Amino acid sequence: MTGVLLAVMRRDFLLLLRSGGGFGLPLVFFLSVVAVTPFAIGPDLVLLARIGPAILWIAALLSTLIGLDRLFGADAEDGSLDLLFAAPAPLPLIVLAKIAAHWLATGLPLAVAAPLLGLLLNLPGPTLGAVTLTLLIGTPALTLLGAVGAALTVGLKRGGLLLPVLVMPLTVPAVIFGVAATENAVSANPVFAPMALLLGVTLASLVLAPIAAAAALRGAQG
Repeated sequence: MTGVLLAVMRRDFLLLLRSGGGFGLPLVFFLSVVAVTPFAIGPDLVLLARIGPAILWIAALLSTLIGLDRLFGADAEDGSLDLLFAAPAPLPLIVLAKIAAHWLATGLPLAVAAPLLGLLLNLPGPTLGAVTLTLLIGTPALTLLGAVGAALTVGLKRGGLLLPVLVMPLTVPAVIFGVAATENAVSANPVFAPMALLLGVTLASLVLAPIAAAAALRGAQG
């Protein structure tokens, strides 16, 4: 069973890189949103540093949504989804393997690039580490919750337009706790409480999202 899951992860990861849906496009979008913000805010560096964590998190959320509609949509179009149903592994675990591949190709590069982009927002040095840590903890939750929306819209015409409407309300707790933890780091306040809550959201999503996505896929096929 482990070999099947690893094969699914490897296949999806390589497909994402070859199709242009990997780290390149989300990173470019992430950079574009963060780079444009200082021009919109103006020369107020204090204000820029204060709202910087929120900008990074919102940019990460929007970047994560890129390509999520193809997470299961491509498999549904070419018939691979039927093969996944028949694979010798539970469907929720196969869904989790696909989500992991998507996060490695899209979410992880965003977290790695966050400290460099944080410099554009005048974030102090110690805060850059907090931004990276919160995104490393929180972006898996964004991808997991996004996978539920992707499963619900699989097979629908213009499902990619409906996907953000379904996913963004689900991601509000992760964004709130992620921004709160980073803002506490900026103001030298304790970050343990919001960081723990953010980790809790990610762990809950890790348990529930694959099951919900698998059920949605079975419903769509049925």
